[in-house]
Amino acid sequence: MKQILNIGPEETSPRIQNLIDGLYKALPAVESERALLITKSYKETEALPMVLRRAKALEYILENMTLVIRDSELIVGNLTTAPRSTQIFPEFSNKWLLDEFDSLAQRKGDVFTITDEVKNQLKECFTYWNGRTVNELATELMYDDTKTAMNHNVFTVGNYYFNGVGHISVDYERVLKNGFSGIIKDAENALANLDKGCPDSIEKTHFLNAVIITSKAAIRYSERFAALAEKMAAEERDMKRAQELRVIAANCRKVPANPAENFYEALQSFWFVQAIIQIESNGHSISPMRFDQYMYSYYKADIESLNLSKERAQELLDCLWVKFNDVNKVRDTGSTKGFGGYPMFQNLIVGGQDRAGMDATNELSIACLEATQHTKLPQPSISIRVWNGSPHELLIKAAETSRLGLGMPAYYNDEVIIPALVNRGLTLGDARDYGIIGCVEPQVGGKTEGWHDAAFFNLAKVLELVVYNGCLDGVRITPQTGEFTSFTSFGQILEAYQKQMQYCVRFLTNADNSVDMAHGQRAPLPFVSSMVDDCIGKGKSIQCGGAHYNFTGPQGVGVANVGDSLMCIKELVFDKKKYTLAQIKQAMEDNFGGTSMEAVDAEILKEVVRRLTEGGKSLSPDQIARLAELTSQGITAKKASGDYSSMLEDMENVPKFGNDIEEADDLARLSALVYCREVEKYRNVRGGQFQPGLYPVSANVPMGEQTGAMPDGRKAGEPLADGVSPVSGRDTNGPTAAANSVAHLDHMIVSNGTLFNQKFHPSALSGREGLEKLSALVRGFFDQKGMHVQYNVVGRETLVDAQNHPDQYKNLVVRVAGYSAHFIYLDKSLQDDIINRTEQIF
Repeated sequence: MKQILNIGPEETSPRIQNLIDGLYKALPAVESERALLITKSYKETEALPMVLRRAKALEYILENMTLVIRDSELIVGNLTTAPRSTQIFPEFSNKWLLDEFDSLAQRKGDVFTITDEVKNQLKECFTYWNGRTVNELATELMYDDTKTAMNHNVFTVGNYYFNGVGHISVDYERVLKNGFSGIIKDAENALANLDKGCPDSIEKTHFLNAVIITSKAAIRYSERFAALAEKMAAEERDMKRAQELRVIAANCRKVPANPAENFYEALQSFWFVQAIIQIESNGHSISPMRFDQYMYSYYKADIESLNLSKERAQELLDCLWVKFNDVNKVRDTGSTKGFGGYPMFQNLIVGGQDRAGMDATNELSIACLEATQHTKLPQPSISIRVWNGSPHELLIKAAETSRLGLGMPAYYNDEVIIPALVNRGLTLGDARDYGIIGCVEPQVGGKTEGWHDAAFFNLAKVLELVVYNGCLDGVRITPQTGEFTSFTSFGQILEAYQKQMQYCVRFLTNADNSVDMAHGQRAPLPFVSSMVDDCIGKGKSIQCGGAHYNFTGPQGVGVANVGDSLMCIKELVFDKKKYTLAQIKQAMEDNFGGTSMEAVDAEILKEVVRRLTEGGKSLSPDQIARLAELTSQGITAKKASGDYSSMLEDMENVPKFGNDIEEADDLARLSALVYCREVEKYRNVRGGQFQPGLYPVSANVPMGEQTGAMPDGRKAGEPLADGVSPVSGRDTNGPTAAANSVAHLDHMIVSNGTLFNQKFHPSALSGREGLEKLSALVRGFFDQKGMHVQYNVVGRETLVDAQNHPDQYKNLVVRVAGYSAHFIYLDKSLQDDIINRTEQIF
């Protein structure tokens, strides 16, 4: 067995603590510099093809943006002037921000400060973008039926609908080995070899020139940092810091223009790539992926040659870890409920197999886990690949990290993900080289445009459409599939669910393809594309099909809710005949004895939808109620027509998903498979395939707010189940039973990823025995072909106290969904969801 374990102290050095303190000394701010620069550039390039306009805009930004080298940092490259702040990207969308200027500093989660000067600057530049944004074009491309389904919360495509394309991992190794000078040569050679007689040579020429422009701009950006570091060194009185600044300057003169020759240069080159990607586009989930693989040769050579001590290498790595947390973005208020806690989803994964199928774990794998232990920050979102050949020491180190209560690492199963990717057309070598993007989405880095997190699809809404025969809120959404109360067999229920799924997934794919097409036309990304195969060879950006592998990955939410609902219908109506479908439907309409919203006239509701969804906003029940009050039409609370306590008790006693009960698990599996099999039928506009995922980020909370009562006794507005996890509180047979139920789902078909959350009290992981138990639980779950699992190790009492006394818990990091975040920055609805998750013990 490899001797890779290098357990160091879980301590934060003074330098690292100073860097962390600098990040969190003030609330993040909204800055206007990028918005002003890109607007000025666009006004001057209106006659050029779009890909060249994008290249020149990035060039102009990198040459004119304010550069900052923060106190004590050893890795440089800023996106904003103030730490942890955000630039604005008006080319994607901006009307929502205009509407929320005055509430950014007052909202419950993800607070940003914004000055009156910045507001006025942004208001002025936004006028240029009217009718020019990606969001507006995407909306125009969608079918009316699609927009109706989206406005009634069957699904949302908010990620790329309002923001730039993210969820990408480029070929970092290509830059480390060849520098951007090498990429420029590749583009120049491709230009020289173009057959100019081919009709597509014109577009290819524009794209390749755009690659050259952005690559040269990246080099000049680093040279600007070199000049700044030299200037600061000359003025620095502290000799040690002056020397550090001179080394920074030398690094920036060298990389990323040229190949890196040592570990420090490689780290700096990597960070320039990571930063510029997020200056070009504000799509999140820019994921380093297999960092321990492409960085290891530099680490190993420096350690073996004694050019670098392990302690110094760890300090540099820790500095980079802090730098990841300087990246931020502002989202609309609704999205902060689905992406709460300032998440950026920069997923970095260690361990697993190499392309030949051998174990790839090395010393840097362990050092990466130690960097997370030292910094105790939510970024990078560190993950671990596990297979039958993973060293036990790696799992123990991962469990040790989990025990800190950060919600990291997330654990991924090679034995499921590799064959799932091969099934989607990847070569075996590429599949073995997968990493994780964003939350839980597998792909091979540097070759893929996965369009992950393409939509949140509400499986529970599909079941609502079955109950209400294709209508929601009195509005026809889908064709009729039969009156719910007239069904005479459980098979008819399942048939209606499948038909409603077909209609809804068709709308979903139209929405995703419309957004995809809009990005290709209005916001190609030549810088990112320069580092993704086969874009230079094809002469196309990733938005136009340049990547080697092309997918679109929407994710279903509410698997357990639908499974539990089907189980209740089957047992209570058809097996035991204790209730009729009419009684179940009436109970849902009465919200099981709570209050429900009185239906309003369809024409009034259409007007509500129109006024609230200008610019593509989604509709919530609270918004409906508020606008109805303003228009004096009135939406009133409807009292229940009966006592449903006995029915709720009966529903509670029906077997539920999450307890290793085959019949209940079978129905949850079926509810997911109906969705997955429908999604994979479709193709995207880049020539690739749709692939399903089953994870919510944290959108299960706002999606629950938009979902009515369900046949399992869930009341309207309550959160949906978290990913493929059981409904909170219903997994009562222990952690192994819950894991067995989740493993019962077909994870092989869900190649866009699944998410399984478990929560343990810290006492469950105490001592070496606790680490061994967690390691065994992971192994057991993965042996049954579970895909992914992650753990919150924090007591309910701690979370409740943190909610009530946030000032005392500023450093509390928890697992929200496919990411970790500081607990006190989350919206209360997300905090409550985490608090209410089942607390397991061994």
